[in-house]
Amino acid sequence: MRPLTLIVMTTLAASAADLPVRQVVLYKNGVGFFERGGELRAGDSARLDFKATEMNDVLKSLTVRDASGGTVNGVRYDSAEPLDKKLGEFPFRLGTGQALSALLDQLKGARIETNLGAGAIVAARAAKGAQGEDKEWLTILADDGAIRTFDLAGLTQMKLADPVLQAQMREYLGAMTASRSKEKKSVYLDSANDKARNLSVSYMAPAAVWKSSYRLVFGDAGEPTLEGWAIVDNTSGEDWTNIRLSLVSGRPVSFLSRLYEPKYVAREYADLAEAEVAKPKVYAGGVGGGVLGGVMQMRANSPAPKFVESMASDARVETEAQEVGELFEYRFSSPVTVKRNESAMLPFLSQKISARKLLIWTEGVNPRNAAELTNATGKTLDGGPITVFDGGAYAGEALVETVKQGDKRLISYAVDLGTRVNDRLDSGERRIVELRAAGGVLTSKATRRRTTTYTVENVDAKAKTLIVEHPLDPSATPVSPAPVETTRTKRRYEIALKPKSTEKLVVVEDETQWEEVRVASLSADQIAIYLRNQTLSAAGRQALDRIVEKRREMARTQSELAAAEKQSADLEKDQARARENIRSLSAVAGQQETVQRYAKQLSDQEALIAQLRDRANALRDQKDRQQAELGDMITKLTF
Repeated sequence: MRPLTLIVMTTLAASAADLPVRQVVLYKNGVGFFERGGELRAGDSARLDFKATEMNDVLKSLTVRDASGGTVNGVRYDSAEPLDKKLGEFPFRLGTGQALSALLDQLKGARIETNLGAGAIVAARAAKGAQGEDKEWLTILADDGAIRTFDLAGLTQMKLADPVLQAQMREYLGAMTASRSKEKKSVYLDSANDKARNLSVSYMAPAAVWKSSYRLVFGDAGEPTLEGWAIVDNTSGEDWTNIRLSLVSGRPVSFLSRLYEPKYVAREYADLAEAEVAKPKVYAGGVGGGVLGGVMQMRANSPAPKFVESMASDARVETEAQEVGELFEYRFSSPVTVKRNESAMLPFLSQKISARKLLIWTEGVNPRNAAELTNATGKTLDGGPITVFDGGAYAGEALVETVKQGDKRLISYAVDLGTRVNDRLDSGERRIVELRAAGGVLTSKATRRRTTTYTVENVDAKAKTLIVEHPLDPSATPVSPAPVETTRTKRRYEIALKPKSTEKLVVVEDETQWEEVRVASLSADQIAIYLRNQTLSAAGRQALDRIVEKRREMARTQSELAAAEKQSADLEKDQARARENIRSLSAVAGQQETVQRYAKQLSDQEALIAQLRDRANALRDQKDRQQAELGDMITKLTF
């Protein structure tokens, strides 16, 4: 059977125009800015290949500029739909190992031109020859009306004459080619047919974050030198050859939007009511719209990004540096080449920096060798590791956050074994220094004095400067001494250490605590504790005294009520015993006088119980009034 090579070669278009990468800008948020450029000939197309994971960012940011002032006819890109769905839209199918005759037989009626003649395809089939060999035959209706059959093995040239069918074949083969690399997707730029175009295409795409590393070199005298190196990784899948490279410090907002995957909206069916319905009802229309196909027209003339510079040391690579909005950008003045799947380390900074050597202690026994860096370079220093060299020798390593121009940072790079720090905390008694009330709530402000003593021993024969980082407690106010600097979590104090000496730093703070309590929940004894406080105002003292007195009145009323209720209960018990005695003695002769005595006792007790009940009811009413008066006093309590 004859392969498909012949017809494929005559239907595929020439390779797309090349738009190489000219400029790359790398950011700290996982994306990069890429600019490509080149000539797009009249009627030609340019193809840009991307990974499938890059397409959302590309479609969100793609910009096309034409330096000649013309227009780009459109932008197309490979769909994210499954291959079977794409191929199902074509009027033919190409199966694995499929014979050429099987394809041609699907194209019945299409005009075909061969080296042996031209005409419309009638049929194509595979059959055994006279000797049992495999043969493929093509039958056409020739232009002169004759029906001719050709052995496909004898054809040296074959072409589909219909331009539409040619385009469908190219698109079909292109879809199959793209399907072999699930990660590869293409974007096509189509030019108008009038003249060549000088195109510039820019977009954002996922990119490896560039990294900074520094060398801080202390000499015997003078300010140290800070060298900055940028580590750049080319994971784009193609070479960056003589590109303009820029590195941006800062993290602009970036996010993913689902733009590449087709999006469909469900719609409702809306039909008119049938004619036989007595009262027709018109149903609501569809709530969603379809997805419109077509070509996107793109034009843009936005200015290219601007970038910045500084001098690196021995590598002698010049960079420009400047603020770009809230970001800071380094631009390498010389072209840069980074092969695909390779990385490069490029110097972007080399200059003197203001630095002060000192020690810094945060916890443990020994402080650390450190330096206070002041950024007066005129540039933003991107965060990264710092390797420190002192006196021509390796001294240690540190990490630093991004430092803006004019700001300063402390870095520590080694443990100082010649200095020891001991800290001790002493706390005083808790004292209430303020009392106030509103809406029945008593608020108290209490303080406790805390004293932290830092004892520092310097065993070396040289003077040192020590920074002590004292934990910052938001509830504590510094009393003495004043900190030299405060961070989000620390207060910093500075001590000058003489050679072979012991120094002390005493940090005094007042810890403040606020406490709220509902007055209604306090007993008279608990309120009395607050009354003894010397900070209580005269008005507050009088108000609390009235509340205490009212509580005591309520307590006395409750006591009297309890006594009355107890006495009444005791009398009722006595009455029960007397009634039992009367029942027993009534059946015994000669006990009438005793029975009469018990009867009189019952009568006297009944009168007393009635009095006690009246007294208890009066006491309950009195208690309710006192409770209401107390509640009103608490509610109106303000001082």
